[in-house]
Amino acid sequence: MNRVSCIDIGTNTALLLIADLEPASGAILPVFHRQTIVRLGERVDERKLIGAEAMERLAACMREYRRISEEYGAGTIIAGGTSALRDASNREGVIAAISTETGIDITCISGNEEAELTFFGAVAGMNSLPETFMVIDIGGGSTEISIGSPDDLEESVSMDIGSVRLTERFFSACPPSTDAFEAAREEINRVLTANIIPFFEAREAVYGVAGTLTTLAQVSQRLKQFDALKVQNYPLTFAEVDRMLEKFRSCSLEEIVALGIPKGRADVITMGALILRQFMRLLGVAELRVSIQGLRFGLAQKELLRLQQP
Repeated sequence: MNRVSCIDIGTNTALLLIADLEPASGAILPVFHRQTIVRLGERVDERKLIGAEAMERLAACMREYRRISEEYGAGTIIAGGTSALRDASNREGVIAAISTETGIDITCISGNEEAELTFFGAVAGMNSLPETFMVIDIGGGSTEISIGSPDDLEESVSMDIGSVRLTERFFSACPPSTDAFEAAREEINRVLTANIIPFFEAREAVYGVAGTLTTLAQVSQRLKQFDALKVQNYPLTFAEVDRMLEKFRSCSLEEIVALGIPKGRADVITMGALILRQFMRLLGVAELRVSIQGLRFGLAQKELLRLQQP
């Protein structure tokens, strides 16, 4: 039995998974989960730089995650940074500073590697998977779409459309103006239509991961607090996503929070829902399944495969 901590450092959130890995059976047994809104990607789209305040939020989060990891007896900490870190010109300095301050070494993960890790992580431990399926990961800075089978990733794409990036670029108010909403929709359509053709064959079997998807599944069920058991594998329909988006786009920030959406996500949920709706509309996806797993489970699975090597 090997206990590891896997950390997914995204544009908006940092996610911690502590799990026991069993090389003999190939099992990943979750022990502890934590989510922290860090907003590492604050203004990174504009400045290509991670600012001092975002850096301090990340350092505080990593100190806390290290403490929790030690408390749970995790012998290994694996941390991966995604879109915000990829885009930041000062990423090497950020990685070095976090390593010095917290002892956690962050690896900057490429868009293609992020798609691969998320693809396998999203369905890790699931039974009766279809022969061909798709995974969409709507992050704060980027969106990844992948297609393949339980054993093989066939194709993936990473696009610079994310809930934080596009909110900062297009929405200066909450609710956004009609013009701003339409401009964002047109940009999302432009990027998606240039990239989605290879994925049509799997539109009947789609899994969605990351905060936008899990939050929409929570709101759809009118859950005031996140409940992993109720969110995992929840069927989210196009009609429901469309309904929630139309509600969000007319709400103030306070009204969105009142719907049960965390403050650190409330200002970007409209954009996240817009990306998801346009993806489902353009591909003709009537329903997808929400997975609470993702990149950190992919990191755990990669470590498990390493441990299984003779």
